[in-house]
Amino acid sequence: MLGRRLEIIIAGFGGQGVMVMGQLLAYTAMDAGLHVTWMPSYGPEQRGGTANCTVVISTGDIASPIVARPHVAVAMNTPSFEKFEPRVVPHGVLLVNSTLVPERSHRTDIDVFYVPAVEVAAKLGTEKMANVVMVGALAAATGVLPLKALQAELGHFFEGPKEKLIDPNRRAMRHGFGLIPREDRHGPYFVGVTISG
Repeated sequence: MLGRRLEIIIAGFGGQGVMVMGQLLAYTAMDAGLHVTWMPSYGPEQRGGTANCTVVISTGDIASPIVARPHVAVAMNTPSFEKFEPRVVPHGVLLVNSTLVPERSHRTDIDVFYVPAVEVAAKLGTEKMANVVMVGALAAATGVLPLKALQAELGHFFEGPKEKLIDPNRRAMRHGFGLIPREDRHGPYFVGVTISG
């Protein structure tokens, strides 16, 4: 029996915390005993193009980390929206950082969520938490991993003198989760998998 699998692409400008978003998902899934790949894309995007990473989470073996048609895409900027919005598979999910992306999707075969991640993060203290706001929204919109498990994983990113940043980032993630209306939230994607946190 094949394992259940979720393929995710996260994209934005270099400096928006795109890689951290992917790592946060990957580490949380690993802690849950799921199979995971995380693959970053570096290069000219560090100078203003689209930095992106792919995350594949599965209950079974993963043959390849390459993702051409993601189940879920996160677009933190307009170039990322233009590049990945058409690639999301039918019945997939697209999350758009609406603070920086004025465009709207015309697709009717996917679920699209417009999340003012930068605006929300700024109100909470700093725009740097926009990526964490978006992870919270992603958790609500897909059910990929529990909010509490993702919040617990933040401790691995903020150690030593940076420990004081854990609680603000947990609040930011919770705010992002709350931006998705209850009727649009999905239950656990990996049913039957015990995820602590």
